[in-house]
Amino acid sequence: MRQRAVVGGVTAVVLVAAAAGAGLWWRHSEQEKELDTLARDEVTSFAASWSKRSFSTPGMLFTGTNSDVVQAEFAKATGGLGTGPVKVTADGVRRTGDRATATAHVSWTLAGGVVWSYDVPVTAERAETGGDRWAITLPKDHSPWHPQLKVGATLTANRTWGERGTLLDRDGKALTPIGKVYPVQIDPARATAATVRELEKVVDEPAGSLVAKLAAATKAGSKAPIPVITYRQADFDERKDALDALKGVIYPAREQPLAKTRTFGQPLLGSFGAVSAELIAKSKGRYAAGDYAGVSGLQGQYDAVLGGTAGVEVVSSTDPDNPLFSKDAVPGKDVSTTLSPTVQDAAERAIASTGDVPSALVAVDVKTGDVLASANSPALGFDRAMTGHYPPGSAFKIATTYALLSSGKVTPDTSVTCPKTFVVDGRPYKNFEGESLGTPDFTTDFAHSCNTAFVQLSTKLGNGDLAKAAATLGLSGWAKTLGVANAFDASVPANNGKTDKASAAIGQGRNVTSPLALAVLAANVARGSTIAPALVTDPAVDGADRTPKPLDAKVVGQLRTLMGEVVSSGTATVLRGTPGGTVRGKTGTAEFGTKNPPETHAWFVGYQGDVAFAVLVEKGASGGSVAAPVAKDFLTALAR
Repeated sequence: MRQRAVVGGVTAVVLVAAAAGAGLWWRHSEQEKELDTLARDEVTSFAASWSKRSFSTPGMLFTGTNSDVVQAEFAKATGGLGTGPVKVTADGVRRTGDRATATAHVSWTLAGGVVWSYDVPVTAERAETGGDRWAITLPKDHSPWHPQLKVGATLTANRTWGERGTLLDRDGKALTPIGKVYPVQIDPARATAATVRELEKVVDEPAGSLVAKLAAATKAGSKAPIPVITYRQADFDERKDALDALKGVIYPAREQPLAKTRTFGQPLLGSFGAVSAELIAKSKGRYAAGDYAGVSGLQGQYDAVLGGTAGVEVVSSTDPDNPLFSKDAVPGKDVSTTLSPTVQDAAERAIASTGDVPSALVAVDVKTGDVLASANSPALGFDRAMTGHYPPGSAFKIATTYALLSSGKVTPDTSVTCPKTFVVDGRPYKNFEGESLGTPDFTTDFAHSCNTAFVQLSTKLGNGDLAKAAATLGLSGWAKTLGVANAFDASVPANNGKTDKASAAIGQGRNVTSPLALAVLAANVARGSTIAPALVTDPAVDGADRTPKPLDAKVVGQLRTLMGEVVSSGTATVLRGTPGGTVRGKTGTAEFGTKNPPETHAWFVGYQGDVAFAVLVEKGASGGSVAAPVAKDFLTALAR
């Protein structure tokens, strides 16, 4: 019995010891788990702070330094990567005693939406022996922000662009080949007021204007170069010696697309230059500060095609020749147009005769309906040729005549009186300069652009007849498929009464067109069918239907004869004998505004051979005296 009791007592002691040991093991295991959690939390907090670009998280500790120092080092090292989001997560935390290691997965979103991902080792240590606080221990042999970045080095993401495409003419030749330019700039750190005053003379800037810019930059503490003007090679060569003599004036050469002259094809072709803050904001990541791109015209509209997609290189300040990351740029593609440099040159020479008067000349190929030229004066400004909204005046009588002839209301031989005035519903209409032709035939009325004759005849038309004729002749319906942003064709609404119809018949009232629309109208009459015009052919424009639609052959034949009479005996006799063959067309003098007497725009719309065209001269006295001579200059230059 005693032995059994001893055995039982020993067994009891063993069981008690085992229970005590289990308790110690359980407490040790819980403590280890708690340490694991604390280490993991510190690493996770570090990753979250990196994602926020802020290491001021309450309670975050660093071994041997503090969060303010880490924040400053982080900003200095990574500031060159831009302001895009960065996402950092951490996993694989392993703790051994008072030290834990993990891996941070870092993803920077660089300019253009390019993502750069890599891993960084992270170490955490107990902040004090036996304590429950942990701290991030930054590496001493490399930067904590990238394993291949040296301590104190900085990262920079540089945008790269591939070869830019060009705008091509109708023969596939470059309209805007890449050429060298010299942006003249003032270095505010080196330039003086005296130097800048001399620069004003060299670049022909108003006295004191650049000095004021230098003073403003100096006051603001800005060290950024102050842009002045950009020169092409020839212009720069003329001024190089003078610029070289000016301390603090710099001109870092770069390349960009260049048309044959500064004004060639402007503003249609557009310009290329530094992107603005507004453009960056609207670009959805395509552009970043410091980029150059197409900023207007076709260069701007098709920049995504011409410029391709930017690439990026991330380099360190200590080894810039060996990128830590790179993504190749996607080169741009060419954009094909229907423009003819020869016709464009002739148009620009002709429109130059209008001087500072806003004007436009558009030419269209009769066979194809392609736009051959678009010239504007002034060349640098509003694209009135493509986007202008103007009353067409008597140039619209081509459409009115088509409506009259096709409805059988009149023939070329019909006698139609041309009094000085004609009243419709109490509203008087008169002829230009109050002329009267008596009772001529309709051919004479058309040739001399008798308003009162057309107003009389408008009473024979229905309210929808003029709009129908304009649409049949292709005056509108193609603006969105031309390939030019904001292009305008015409607006010719159905009439809502006798006076509205009378005004519309002579191109006034609510009728508005662009110069291009009237050139297209002339081309369609010359061809005998309507074809939607085109200017950009590649990339193809969605929805473009260029299937020819035949016009009434008999009516078109009569209309061509009438347009010939305008030149041979009517309001455009200045065009008789023009080199290149017979010219057919219609003058227009369109009233606008509220002055009494009203101001007028001058038009001449017509064709010669395979070239149709429209000339607009704002505030011109009359189409025959102002616009027709410009058309003659154009055709003469083209013939030569």
